[in-house]
Amino acid sequence: MITFGPGGNSISFGKRKFPEDLPEYLKSMGLNGYELEFGRGVRISENSAEKLLKIAEENGIYLTVHAPYFISLSGVVEETRLKSVDYILQTAVVARSVGAQKIVVHSGSCSKITREQALELAKDTLLKAQQALDDEKLSDIIICPETMGKINQLGTLEEVLELCSVDERFLPTVDFGHLNARTLGGIKTREDYAQMLDLIEDKLGRERASCMHIHFSKIMYTSGGEKTHLTFADETYGPKYEPLMEEIQKRGLSPSIICESDGTQAEDAAEMKRYYESLF
Repeated sequence: MITFGPGGNSISFGKRKFPEDLPEYLKSMGLNGYELEFGRGVRISENSAEKLLKIAEENGIYLTVHAPYFISLSGVVEETRLKSVDYILQTAVVARSVGAQKIVVHSGSCSKITREQALELAKDTLLKAQQALDDEKLSDIIICPETMGKINQLGTLEEVLELCSVDERFLPTVDFGHLNARTLGGIKTREDYAQMLDLIEDKLGRERASCMHIHFSKIMYTSGGEKTHLTFADETYGPKYEPLMEEIQKRGLSPSIICESDGTQAEDAAEMKRYYESLF
């Protein structure tokens, strides 16, 4: 089943209580997904995790979890990579506690080494991370490497699909805003989306392509790629979501889709969902 939701809370969430008021808030917008953001560290109380698990199960909310931003799969210092393995394990533990299955993981940098070297280091780190999850009986938690927005970061679509080849359980987090930013506005047409979706299915197969994780937002970029996230109200930077929704509908895909707009992520996720549903 396809799901739509925000990454974290929009400004409009206001002074509502989290997670108690989350179901009413998402329902008011017709949303059925939500991504927990642990960008600055994995922190959630046991009480909150228990509440969120119950709330999500009772209200049909599909939860995903974003691992810390400071993970570097391709770090040149081994200690850094081993710490990243531990951060992924911490994220997986929390994901299990709230009933989530997919965890989003940043790929890392390649500014000090070649892209090929960075990719090999990242693949090795992911192997270690998956082994750590298996050892802790967390094998059902899915690691989802993310495409990245800055040109000097590891994380082109091709690189992320290569990372997903490390273990058949991995799924990509395809952030189309990031891909548009790192190609300096390269996503312009429905055919651009079609070519990317064809590549994902070719590399991973129909089943894995169908249930991939997606991030979407409009993003301002400079010559180095991503600069800052925007809202759907912006008319200068892309990409447009409509052609992507059309391709997803045409292909019968069932991804989990999270909007990461700047402060209007729930509202913009609802806009995407309404457009997608209008295609039937």
